[in-house]
Amino acid sequence: MVAAVVLLWGGFAFGYPDLALLGAAAAVAVVCAVLFAFWRPTLGVDRVADPDRVARGEPAAMTLTVHNTSRVRAANLVATDRCGPDAVAVPLLRLRPGKDTTATYPVPTTRRGVVAVGPLRVTRGDPLGLVTLARTYGQTAAVWVHPRIHLLRAVPAGMARSLDGRIDKVPQGTITFDSLREYVVGDELRRVHWRSSAKVGELMVREQLDTAEPTIVVLLDDRAVAHPEVQDGTAESFEVACEAAASVVAAAAREDVPVSLHLVSTVEAGPYLDVLTEASLLDGDLTRTLRRMRTQRLGDTLVFLTGPGGRKDLGEVSALRGPYPVVMAALFGDRDSAPVSGGDGLIVIEADTGQDFAAAWDGVRGW
Repeated sequence: MVAAVVLLWGGFAFGYPDLALLGAAAAVAVVCAVLFAFWRPTLGVDRVADPDRVARGEPAAMTLTVHNTSRVRAANLVATDRCGPDAVAVPLLRLRPGKDTTATYPVPTTRRGVVAVGPLRVTRGDPLGLVTLARTYGQTAAVWVHPRIHLLRAVPAGMARSLDGRIDKVPQGTITFDSLREYVVGDELRRVHWRSSAKVGELMVREQLDTAEPTIVVLLDDRAVAHPEVQDGTAESFEVACEAAASVVAAAAREDVPVSLHLVSTVEAGPYLDVLTEASLLDGDLTRTLRRMRTQRLGDTLVFLTGPGGRKDLGEVSALRGPYPVVMAALFGDRDSAPVSGGDGLIVIEADTGQDFAAAWDGVRGW
């Protein structure tokens, strides 16, 4: 553009027609380049993740399909798809009208978290390379990289308190009245509460529950002070703690044992593996969280997972032995320090990796 102005001015001002011709050619080239680059091709973008949820380290792939829905050939297009921190080249040259092209590439799963894929970035330029314009197409997809799950063979048998008294490690348990509900076809008549049915005018059935059914409560310490050793934005002790939490949740689900997952810093909702995938180090108040868990009495077996910075808080956690008959603490990434004493009935596991945690968990005899 500068050359066009200078050449046109010099050609007309000093009477040099060749300079004016060169200036006009430069101006025409710029105008054509702008018109060429600003033409927007109509593209449709579809993404399919296979699978969209995967354990850390397992393979996952993204299949990208780009449709040319315009009537004009979308030539000279260069496209890249954002896949986490990387950019993946997608060939779109000479994509004819009504045709599509498909590209499949791996999704990085080396780190736990949600990997954002997209949007597609299409760059269009003129043949002379004077103008380049980039636009984005399609929505962003997500691949959930869950923590690794290690096989835990042992599951706490549980200890519970009820109106029937204290029941310790009884597989079958007792049957205790819980509530009344309306009769539905298929209910056993021996469960009908006739006195209430006479008052209400409809058949009412007793709802009962098993008071000896063990309930596991997993408390993941996601405080930044509990995992001080951070490298490349990741605390290895926290990653292992997430793997341990996922392993406990998976073992409980396999044995059909009720389990709940809690974080120190926040109260999260949703599928537990997705919660563990999104978990990050934040500021939290452990004292307030323990006070809430003491008041609510969420189960009978408490599993506290923390890092090197949580060693000093184990005494406060062991104080929950009242409402929670079984309390276990797992300390990750602090093997160089002195061993932790499991006083006051506190079960303590120290491990560096998820495999070490699984082995130590299965070796516990104090459930």
